[in-house]
Amino acid sequence: MNERRPKNPRRGVLARALGTALGGLALVAALGGLPAGEAQAKDKFVFANSSPYDTMDPHAVFDVGRVAYRINLYDGLLRWQDNPPQLESWLAESHTVSDDGLKYTFKLREGAKFHDGSPVEASDVVYSIERILALKKGAAALYIGVIEPGSTRALDPRTVEFNLSKASAIFLATVPEIHVVNAELVKKNEKDGDWGSAWLSKNDAGSGSYRLKRFDPAVGFQAERFADHFLGWGDKYLDEIEFRTVIEVNSRVLGLMKGDFHGTDGYLPQDQVIRLRKAENITVYDQESMRIFYSIIHNGRAPMNDVNFRKALSYAFDYNGFIDNILSGSVARNPGPVPNNIWGAPSDLQGYTYDLDKAKAHLAMVKEPLREITIGALAGYGQTEQAAALLQNGLNKLGIKTKIVAEPWPVASGKMRDEQQMYDLLFLWKSTYYADPNNWVGEMYDGDNIGARNNSWYRNPRVDTLLHEAQVSTDKAVRQRNYEEAARIVTEDAGGIFIYNTKWFGPFNKKVRGVRFCPIGNGQEMRWIHFEG
Repeated sequence: MNERRPKNPRRGVLARALGTALGGLALVAALGGLPAGEAQAKDKFVFANSSPYDTMDPHAVFDVGRVAYRINLYDGLLRWQDNPPQLESWLAESHTVSDDGLKYTFKLREGAKFHDGSPVEASDVVYSIERILALKKGAAALYIGVIEPGSTRALDPRTVEFNLSKASAIFLATVPEIHVVNAELVKKNEKDGDWGSAWLSKNDAGSGSYRLKRFDPAVGFQAERFADHFLGWGDKYLDEIEFRTVIEVNSRVLGLMKGDFHGTDGYLPQDQVIRLRKAENITVYDQESMRIFYSIIHNGRAPMNDVNFRKALSYAFDYNGFIDNILSGSVARNPGPVPNNIWGAPSDLQGYTYDLDKAKAHLAMVKEPLREITIGALAGYGQTEQAAALLQNGLNKLGIKTKIVAEPWPVASGKMRDEQQMYDLLFLWKSTYYADPNNWVGEMYDGDNIGARNNSWYRNPRVDTLLHEAQVSTDKAVRQRNYEEAARIVTEDAGGIFIYNTKWFGPFNKKVRGVRFCPIGNGQEMRWIHFEG
């Protein structure tokens, strides 16, 4: 057994933040020396979110648009922190991995409690993974085929053992997505074998830094500080947080400038970022991220199932015009399905350019009759609509009829999982859910993930072979080689339209301190944040 101890957040995550502009927790509190009740309360933080919260169930969705309730109301055994992302201990104080890579054993820390005061135990972890597998929603695609129902065991109240059906090189990286729920509480609210889904969609069964106070799917959610959180609290924190749904970009920006909101998403249109930089009461943090902007192409539907049509689409997008003119050069061209700044991205990949002559040449080779193409965009995310309009302009020049449909993320997310309802193309971002190349090319283009994380209905046997080998290999050199080759093939196949890797420009009120950006979560973990001034 190879024992691995992620950094203790009391002496690692917290101490590292001390004394910096992005810090905010006192050392004595970090080391457990200051009772939370002796600290002074600090107001309420309001975040304007661009995507609606239609559920509070941590196992129902797996996206960044609604990540705030998962990372603030719930805990996992491990958690990704900071940038570059580091895997830190959380509910687990240590773990071991068997030599064959099939058995992962986690030791839970003492003293962790759920919001109702009951202890967090190994049986709750078992129930949580069983619930994820049974519901087949959210992050379930990460575990189905890797963990069989009934295979996870509670060896004692503080020890949980995962028995994998096959070795998985990415399992540890995905463990933070096993958000632990209060098994006893959820079971009390189960109806007709629904695993408590109806109840948990609007209630709280977590142990996170904040506990749910109010939820309205038309408005958002409010939560109050959980004073007994296992990580402890310093003398600087927030009493309450509110994540309010504000879809219209201008409303979010104006509200932030007026002081109605204290923060909003870090992926606003660049003209709005420039506008906020000029505001006296706003600070805009910027960090390099791992978040590629691309368009899904529905590879399983004519005429997109013809590689020549997909290549025509790829040559019809004005990459330089979008990056240099619309985004003022604030992002980096990313020609393939893996971010440039992570291993597994081929450094020699050229990708496509805006070239209508080449687009016409490929279009001439398409055998299927052409039809009107539906281009999807995300309402409230201006860049997706701008990109859709830019592609529409290029396709108009090729004589291809198009229509743009902009819908909120929950609607688009639902359609993405239905082969018939899925748009012909959909502009969106692929965010970091775990820091491994498989998060991108593996999730997006593995044929085994079709209809789950593979929303393009793309399948290439060679790509599948490369990905499946990389997903079980313990040799990083092999994994890197395979992901690079898979990325080249997907790009050559024009599996999607790959545009850029992004930077995060997080706008916050100037009195906000303690912002910590991680590509997984995008700066929305509130336990570090407080007000000064």
